[in-house]
Amino acid sequence: MSERKIRVLVAKPGLDGHDRGAKVIARALRDAGMEVIYTGLRQTPDMIIEAALQEDVDVIGLSILSGAHMALAPVIMEKVHAAGLDDVMVILGGIIPDEDIPILKEAGVSEVFGPGSNTNHIVKVIQDSIRARE
Repeated sequence: MSERKIRVLVAKPGLDGHDRGAKVIARALRDAGMEVIYTGLRQTPDMIIEAALQEDVDVIGLSILSGAHMALAPVIMEKVHAAGLDDVMVILGGIIPDEDIPILKEAGVSEVFGPGSNTNHIVKVIQDSIRARE
């Protein structure tokens, strides 16, 4: 009996052109047995939501290194709710000041991971959260 694979959308919203971290996370999630859809650079919030709907994902992973996380994440979370994706876990990685994390979580982001986060820890957080929902 095999479990259904966790489906994760990894997206780079905004004008940030640095995608090495997103690619490292995508590889770690794939290596852990998850299905990963990487949307590439410069995605708009609407593009991310449309991809999440089309791909029927369990998790949306946002990678923001540009400092625009306080502008982009709340808009994306509003669109997540408007699209009826309330059961989709949203995680955020990037250069995020500690004082912004509670505000992002209040907006609906499940977890925030900074530079140097252990990929095994990220995998475990996702797996535990999805198992708890099922």
